Amino acid sequence: MSLFKALTGRDEVRGALCRLAALYIRIVYLTGRWTVAGGDVPAGFWDRGSPFILAFWHGRILMMPRAWRPGVAISMLISQHRDGQIIARTVSHFGIDTVAGSSSRGGSAALRAMLKTLKAGRCVGITPDGPRGPRMTATDGIAQLARLSGAPVIPCSYSVSRRRVIGSWDRFILAWPFSRGIFLWGAPIRVAADAGQEQIETARRAIEDSLNALTDEADSRMGHRPVERVAAMEGGR
Repeated sequence: MSLFKALTGRDEVRGALCRLAALYIRIVYLTGRWTVAGGDVPAGFWDRGSPFILAFWHGRILMMPRAWRPGVAISMLISQHRDGQIIARTVSHFGIDTVAGSSSRGGSAALRAMLKTLKAGRCVGITPDGPRGPRMTATDGIAQLARLSGAPVIPCSYSVSRRRVIGSWDRFILAWPFSRGIFLWGAPIRVAADAGQEQIETARRAIEDSLNALTDEADSRMGHRPVERVAAMEGGR
């Protein structure tokens, strides 16, 4: 067992790491120069108190808490794995609740919890390529949730001028302080309650394509080349 895994196995160490991570996110945001494009889309839902499903890639999770309007209730779908629990405890410092589960497996209980959350008027957040990839390829779980709940999916992505791309499966973006940054929001994607498998696949691909287009545009605006995708057949989910 590595030293890092041994240390993060201790609850007090995990708690300290999560507090530091939350502090780092705040520092990156406060020292940066951030712009928002398409922000009127979520704002309309927030103002009306209408729930929606926030979709973003796993590799862009770091700064997403700062894209969200403070005070608006949201629950994020987070893996039950130790790494997922570290993420859950970190985002809790921003008032974000979590639902334990996966977009690809063990999803029935998580699906019921998210449906209950949406029916109660709260938003939910999902990384449709998490928790194990293939990166930037969406599963159909998010489209199924949209069909069952009636809530639209609203994609969002971000990029920063100063960053490091980690060599993890999701090509995690580590943003540096004192950067320029941009959040990009896409148009809502709805799935009819009576949608069949073909319509579900069409919606899944629309979510994936929208997220990839937003991510590429955000990277381009910040002076970066697009992050390479992994097709589903390559990732072997």
